[in-house]
Amino acid sequence: MEITFLGVGEAFDENLPNTSMLVRTKYQDKPVTVLLDCGYSVPPKFWQLGLHVETVDGIWISHFHADHAFGLPALLVRFWEEKRTTDLHILGQKGIESFVLRCLDLAYPNFLPRLRFSLRFMEVEPGEPVAALGLSWKTAVNDHSQRDLALRLDAEGKSVFYSGDGRPTSATRALAEGVHLIVHEAFHLSKDTPGHETIAGCIEMAIATRAKRLALVHIQRQVRRERFDEIKELANSVKNLEVLIPEPGDRVTL
Repeated sequence: MEITFLGVGEAFDENLPNTSMLVRTKYQDKPVTVLLDCGYSVPPKFWQLGLHVETVDGIWISHFHADHAFGLPALLVRFWEEKRTTDLHILGQKGIESFVLRCLDLAYPNFLPRLRFSLRFMEVEPGEPVAALGLSWKTAVNDHSQRDLALRLDAEGKSVFYSGDGRPTSATRALAEGVHLIVHEAFHLSKDTPGHETIAGCIEMAIATRAKRLALVHIQRQVRRERFDEIKELANSVKNLEVLIPEPGDRVTL
């Protein structure tokens, strides 16, 4: 399993694209590629990769805030422009279909019938794992201002946990138990912000859940810019856990 970070920024960062990543794995020796979240500043980073139009098999949307979902219309319409024909799976919480179709119609009215590929929607609510695209999908509700589902993906003996936004809950901690990589929003170094986690809190969670690695994303832009040395020092001080502060384009192989 390989993770490529397209963006690592928060909603209003002028330098870093919204947090988003590609997960590449295999199912029955065939490549599977899933995009996790697609905020409004993500599509250009995706296009810069120069991937074939059929490469992405599925898209996960953690919640319905703009910096996690409003890039979808541009991505879908460019897929049409580049003559995609393969079905695209879009997964998320209850209401994912109506949300995506509403976004597409607001951005490009009456465009849905013109797509040459079908959109296959699937709700992945907390509870029993869902099997899709050769991966196991499990979710739990995070503590955020809007309902956000943290996601755990398992494939070929590897696992990644992605928080979306929000503080960990007992359910998301259980979901992350023993994963190979936690990707978690870490809005501040240690300042308490309702609906967001701290860098210190992410590290504590990763250690408690016995994760192998932790990637800190969605760091508040001024904190990342002005206190990066402190963040790096804290990350380097952690024992028995690799703490990453990824940049757009960074890759992690599990």
